[in-house]
Amino acid sequence: MGFDRSRTLGNLVVVRGAGDLASGVINRLVRCGFKVVATEREQPTVIRRMVAYASAVFEGAVRIEGVEAVKAADLAEAQAALSAGKVPVLIDSSGQAICELRPDFVVDAIIAKKNLGTSMDMAPVVIGLGPGFTAGKDVHAVVESKRGHNLGRVILDGSAEPDTGKPGTVCGYSAERVVRALADGVINTIAEIGDRVQGGQTVAYVDGVPVTVQIGGVLRGLIHSGLYVTSGMKIGDVDPRGRREYCFSISDKARAIAGGVLEAMLYLQNRMGATS
Repeated sequence: MGFDRSRTLGNLVVVRGAGDLASGVINRLVRCGFKVVATEREQPTVIRRMVAYASAVFEGAVRIEGVEAVKAADLAEAQAALSAGKVPVLIDSSGQAICELRPDFVVDAIIAKKNLGTSMDMAPVVIGLGPGFTAGKDVHAVVESKRGHNLGRVILDGSAEPDTGKPGTVCGYSAERVVRALADGVINTIAEIGDRVQGGQTVAYVDGVPVTVQIGGVLRGLIHSGLYVTSGMKIGDVDPRGRREYCFSISDKARAIAGGVLEAMLYLQNRMGATS
């Protein structure tokens, strides 16, 4: 079944990925009047689940700052969700649905630090977030995702700053904030996002092997229980600022990136209109 574009209102955007940064983009675009379809993999390993539309894959529906997303089994359900003012989340890690959707914009927000198959021919305007993309080669624009002076900057020629592999520093902590699995296996979480934790506290088990946090603070993110993880894999993070409310609101980083995406979309759309 083809996607009935005549029934949609406004411009259609496909956002590849629905993690916390992608969700900041999705939320901003919906609030600005765009129709957004998100795509995800079958078992997303999203950490900041309380502010990620990927959680709809597990929960069926999720609302973040006034914008609701629902899991869609196919394009017909995606159409129904859009008509109801919701964001459909399609299981489509390869991006095959984009051919049927024929969107005006594609935003690759997978944040994989490499290009997993996005190309400029997917839509009139294609935008990539962070490293792994080159503006003018595989996307029309890149939005900087690295914290610092250039966060959210629109790049029309070239690439974002390379990935350093080091998490951003918060209250003097960087790698210590990250919670990692110490074994391969299925994770069983025993803590909840928003819990206050102390250094050394166990928050999950992977096939009986405890997963502990290194520092005290608030457990800001934790992978969904029951997923298969591998040793060394990031499965959570601790916010040393101790502000529980930060666990349930879109981050400053996600908002900055969302602003860059919106700027890139409107700039490229206007430039295309001026040259047509």
